[in-house]
Amino acid sequence: MRLAITGAGGRMGKTLVGMIHEADDLSLGAAFERPDSSLIGADAGELAGVGSLDVAVAADPAAALDEFDLLIDFSVPEATLALLPVLREAGRKLVIGTTGFDEAGQSAIEEAAADIAILKAPNMSVGVNLVFKLAELAAQVLGDEVDVEVIEAHHRHKIDAPSGTAVRLGEILADALGRDLAEDAVYGRQGTTGPRDPKTIGFATVRGGDIVGDHTVLYAGTGERIEITHRAQSRANFAQGALRAARFLGGRERGLYDMQDVLGL
Repeated sequence: MRLAITGAGGRMGKTLVGMIHEADDLSLGAAFERPDSSLIGADAGELAGVGSLDVAVAADPAAALDEFDLLIDFSVPEATLALLPVLREAGRKLVIGTTGFDEAGQSAIEEAAADIAILKAPNMSVGVNLVFKLAELAAQVLGDEVDVEVIEAHHRHKIDAPSGTAVRLGEILADALGRDLAEDAVYGRQGTTGPRDPKTIGFATVRGGDIVGDHTVLYAGTGERIEITHRAQSRANFAQGALRAARFLGGRERGLYDMQDVLGL
């Protein structure tokens, strides 16, 4: 399968290019960066440290549609949404690792999935998606006997907060506990807040240094507490998950999927 990568000069992009190069069943067909990037024209393989792949970094996916079957996108919502009509018209598949979509953006993705295969996940890590399932099970078992909090930490360059993974954990907790995340979520605390509302789903965000990504769900009861934690030590696990998602979409023509589908969870 021929893959294309957005943000090919970034940390995730370079990791993906390197892993695609090492895979027997995948090849790099195209690589993209922002139009104003100084990396336009550079060889994607050389940027990734794997030697020349004869794939020059380009700015316009619409001009390279013949070079790939599926595009992996870790960018920003505006860029992802701009890609949708182009890929939909050409029948190209899409793996979305971008987070931070509003309701209109989510609707646009769902509409495009009527014609092409799309996998969208706030986190591509196999371990994190297992944590999603464990968090749901723990919430179902513990119910309203515990207070639930989601704590996440990321590097100083992350632009959205809380992370897409933390938000997804909040959604899972709300569904399992029969709560409304829009009404019951508390994003940080300051001042005299009063006693904790038992229905609260709390979020705490840390940003600093080069933290790849830490997520913890805390279930705090009387006399005991349970913590489910995932810590990413490198971006390799996200890239491996994205390539697993790409292989999963290889056998599908249309529809919207997530990593839970890939893992059979």
